[in-house]
Amino acid sequence: MAADDPLNVVALVSGGKDSFYSILHCLANGHRVIALANLHPPPPRVASTSTRATVRSGDEDGSRAEVDNAINDLAAIRISPSDITVAQHQHGSLLGLRADNNSQDDDEIDLNSFMYQTVGHQVIPLYAQATGLPLFRRAILGTAVDSGISYKHPDGHQEEDETESLVPLLHAVLKAHPEVNALCTGAILSTYQRTRVESVALRLGLIPLAFLWQFPDLPLSSAAATTSTFSTSTLQPADTDDAQLLRDMAAAGLVARIVKVASAGLGEEFLWENVASDTGISRIRRALRRFGGDGGRGAVLGEGGEFETLVVDGPPVLFKGRIVIRDDDKRVVREGGGSAWLNVREAQVEMKLGTDITSKTEDQNVRIPNLLDPKFKDALDLLHSKSLGYEHCTISLHEIGQQPSPLSLKLTNSISQDWYFVGRPGNIEAQTAQIVDEVRQQLHEYSLPTTAITNTIIVLRRMSDFPTVNRLYGALFREPNPPARVTISCGDLLTPQGADISILLTVQPRMKQGDRRGLHVQSRSYWAPANIGPYSQAITYPLLTIDEDKNRDNDVNSNLPLAVSIAGQIPLVPASMSLPSVPPDGDDNLRLQVTLALQHLWRVGAEMQVQWWSSAVAYFPRSPSTPHAKHCALLAASAWKAAHAVPSSASSDAEEGPDLWDRKYNPLYMTYGGGNDVGAAKPGLPDWEVLKDFDADDYSEGGLSQRALPFVFSAEVEELPRAAGVEWHAHLGFANVGFGDVRLYSSHGSDKDQRTAMHSVVVESPSGDVFVQTVAAYQDSDAAGSGIGVRGTQHMLRVVGQILQTSDRSQLGFIEVNPKLTYINSESFDLLGETESLQGKGAIIPCRSLWDSEARKLDMVVILESRWGRKADGS
Repeated sequence: MAADDPLNVVALVSGGKDSFYSILHCLANGHRVIALANLHPPPPRVASTSTRATVRSGDEDGSRAEVDNAINDLAAIRISPSDITVAQHQHGSLLGLRADNNSQDDDEIDLNSFMYQTVGHQVIPLYAQATGLPLFRRAILGTAVDSGISYKHPDGHQEEDETESLVPLLHAVLKAHPEVNALCTGAILSTYQRTRVESVALRLGLIPLAFLWQFPDLPLSSAAATTSTFSTSTLQPADTDDAQLLRDMAAAGLVARIVKVASAGLGEEFLWENVASDTGISRIRRALRRFGGDGGRGAVLGEGGEFETLVVDGPPVLFKGRIVIRDDDKRVVREGGGSAWLNVREAQVEMKLGTDITSKTEDQNVRIPNLLDPKFKDALDLLHSKSLGYEHCTISLHEIGQQPSPLSLKLTNSISQDWYFVGRPGNIEAQTAQIVDEVRQQLHEYSLPTTAITNTIIVLRRMSDFPTVNRLYGALFREPNPPARVTISCGDLLTPQGADISILLTVQPRMKQGDRRGLHVQSRSYWAPANIGPYSQAITYPLLTIDEDKNRDNDVNSNLPLAVSIAGQIPLVPASMSLPSVPPDGDDNLRLQVTLALQHLWRVGAEMQVQWWSSAVAYFPRSPSTPHAKHCALLAASAWKAAHAVPSSASSDAEEGPDLWDRKYNPLYMTYGGGNDVGAAKPGLPDWEVLKDFDADDYSEGGLSQRALPFVFSAEVEELPRAAGVEWHAHLGFANVGFGDVRLYSSHGSDKDQRTAMHSVVVESPSGDVFVQTVAAYQDSDAAGSGIGVRGTQHMLRVVGQILQTSDRSQLGFIEVNPKLTYINSESFDLLGETESLQGKGAIIPCRSLWDSEARKLDMVVILESRWGRKADGS
């Protein structure tokens, strides 16, 4: 099945607004909704019995048998649209047109589940009749055993987590509807909820869909700005209106009533308010602001558990009838602590007649965000102009900050190591298995878990081998958030000749528990491409390690800068996971791909709070001609310049830090509370104020900001994943960096040797430690272009040695260290058959051509990294 083929979807519904609005987006994207699925509170006999006994071996005081009998009674049930009277099972009436509330306990069930909304569960069966879709239901069993932000599948020896209740429910759906191949959820900002649904979906072979993920931060479409049903006096700019999603729901025709409040700002007088209305939005915003601001990011949407909703009506493309609940059939249940909810005693479906049910999907007012943010739309426009590329200025060491003195620093035991593996002769399966075994052995030798790996670069001879490699490589990683990854194919240039794969791992051997955070979104959305498989969008870890022999202040430790490894970004349309198909013109399509992939890099970076990049490379597949390769390099350089021209206004929280939903609704993270950082806007990307001696006047349009950028270059390789036209690879991102703690240096290697340009970024921490990355771009005027012919391995090694020696003599106090990455232009260096000389010289990436930002051909690009600390005497 092609990536953009229509999917057959089962939609998880809780009764809340988000799940139903997500269904409307499934329909708007051309997918078919086959069934609804819901988890509800168990009957009192099960709810009052220890659920721990359900997964323990043996019989503990007879409780195992009792619970097993109850579970058998609670098998998933199917409610057809024609079942309008009652849905029966052994425990009596769930609900038809009237709820059976003979049991006082059952009358007031609200599990306060970390995962599922349960208020209003009595009304859920009526959605089958209201929508005309079959509804599958099952009881929630277990509790939140795994309270981590990212979910780890239980291994059978753990107590059952409530998340696993989804598995038998979806098994029932798949048995009745084997054509179902996707699962839809309404996750907006909560990593806790999204990762759990993704875990279950992928285990069952279902494609997870979360069209609302990060939706509040995505750009308004031009149509949405002109079709709002609300008065212009209440509208705010799209990038500041945190209630825009509620307005979108109202414009689409959803009616969502508040059925629970759990916030000091929202009292029980808000119960039954329609949140998808101008009046409801205004009331909620005013109430939250009376109690300490607006409650943080997502509070107006109820993402922090401030309120829960029940959808009673929607557009006719989904709702063939509306749910009617009389005032006399709603009873307020007060839980204390500011929490109150509505218990529904009776409800009915009022079917729509006539024109109400003739609406088509394409007639619905469901806002789909623009593919490009305004910033990257401007970048795309720039790529259509005749002026492409930009010049790297040569900056003296004192123009941007002062040179750190090597005399006051010492080379530290780096927190980072690079492990390089090359396949030995054999088929691709054997070579990959060999490398995986070697990785396991080396991890065992150093007593390290796989989570110590933060980044991977995989170089293949044939991109067609990628599925095989992915399967075997993926077996390494069983924990949530596997390392970020970059994959390219170098064709017959890969060395040695018998190797079909090489892998570079970046490993953090001194990283402590809790230091590592990841971003692994596996659902389709409008935000950025899903990473379905053994790689994350990004991994964050400490850039500089604390010397355990020194007594450093904890406040200093918490302010240390972070390194962010980001996966290679190709230009997939996030909602369909397919490459852009329009415009049809090849060059226009390439411009769009360059811009879209760079936007993905920016969105992932912004989500991880990246403030500055160290350097970046744009990989392009094999070009039909040298002029075309040069043109690609100019497109990449121009897009890079445009992305840095205006700081981003992104204001989302870090993915793996406890999000607002978790802080307010998940007891494990309530200790984070509502501190000053909740909902606080984060720095833009780029954050110019991290630069040493930053002066806003100097960084005006046309000034230094247009030139003093992270170094970027282009590499022509053989092929990219999915036959993409470009892949952006940022070598490193920096987060949690203080004002003025980044310095840039750009110069030639020496007065006598003008062939090597050195571009360095230096990051200092409050502890006095220093991180340095230098990109050495080498251009030999006597190389192949002059007719002398290609050079061999020994010449390449001499060049690398000269670069190391130059850096040692001049600018940043390097000693001889092996390069992290060496990009080689195969037109200048022939490395085939000379692999012995390359052992221990870091990862070699052979390219068909290399280009700087002015589309000048390069012979070599070397990436060097080192970390420095203050001397023991404190000098």
